[in-house]
Amino acid sequence: MKKMLSILMLGALPAIALAAGDHAGGHGMQGHDMSDMNKDAHASMAGKAGDPSRVSRTIEVTMDDSMRYTPDKIDVKAGETIQFFVRNTGKIQHEMVIGSMDELREHAEMMRNMPGMQHAESNMITLKLGQRGDIVWQFDKAGAVDFACLLPSHMKAGMVGRTVVNNP
Repeated sequence: MKKMLSILMLGALPAIALAAGDHAGGHGMQGHDMSDMNKDAHASMAGKAGDPSRVSRTIEVTMDDSMRYTPDKIDVKAGETIQFFVRNTGKIQHEMVIGSMDELREHAEMMRNMPGMQHAESNMITLKLGQRGDIVWQFDKAGAVDFACLLPSHMKAGMVGRTVVNNP
């Protein structure tokens, strides 16, 4: 029984460390660095981090406190590398996270369970009021790729958008 309890405690240690914020990185929030998590999933589902020297074009996206992106629908071609120039024109923190809707929902649920979570992935940016930043992303194949703000309640309030990736 003691051995089993010890094994269970060892299994719980990573979760305790995450909850305590023992991991560094991210965009100014306390929590953990997810920079190595789901890189292959993002690459296969939504594209991959783009090479800044190969940007096909730049698209400006604004986020605001109405829980909306402008634009919220973007058309690109498969193979394009897009530099999203993202601005937070609101008074509260927002983010833009690129992924499949399933990935976004899963990640949003993780953020609800770990409110101090930090991000440091190439498919996302978190910005405080008035901040600007960019995401360079290559869209590999035709289909739909979503983006959303995964801060608690933002996605549920409608802060989502879609990138339609067309054949070249």
